[in-house]
Amino acid sequence: MEWWDIVTRTISAEFSDIPDLDEAVRVSTRLLIAALLGGMLGYERELRRKAAGLRTHMLVALGAALFVLVPLQAGVPKEDISRVMQGIVTGVGFLGAGTILKGNSIEDVQGLTTAAGIWMTAAIGVAAGLGHEATAVLSTLLALLVLLLMPPLERYAVRRAARKHREMRRH
Repeated sequence: MEWWDIVTRTISAEFSDIPDLDEAVRVSTRLLIAALLGGMLGYERELRRKAAGLRTHMLVALGAALFVLVPLQAGVPKEDISRVMQGIVTGVGFLGAGTILKGNSIEDVQGLTTAAGIWMTAAIGVAAGLGHEATAVLSTLLALLVLLLMPPLERYAVRRAARKHREMRRH
């Protein structure tokens, strides 16, 4: 008996939901991709010293992937996974709401971007868990572009508006 057969039998005997090495690789890959992509978004948030950072984003992506992956493994039809996804969206909405802080005025609201990032991270985890790894990667890259490129653009817009406001007050 070859080592490959021993490994395959051991996996089959010990892990009934992962019957063979191919399934083990498939499950591991999906979960690992979800965690890594969530980590990319979390790392950006961590660098900006936001409340939800690396670990939070990794766990949200990993959890979302697991929530859709397990029913697929159990043979639940893909059409019925939509109810699972509705639960994820609702649950992550509550998690994100916990990051939002409202001050005394309408302009004094903090945490919206972090909440949206957590929501996006869950969506990326769902995509990875369903086996849509390319979509998950593309979505992560687009989210990173938003998080990295928009703050300088927003600062420019604020400075420009302030400059226009000062010019209007002078005339």
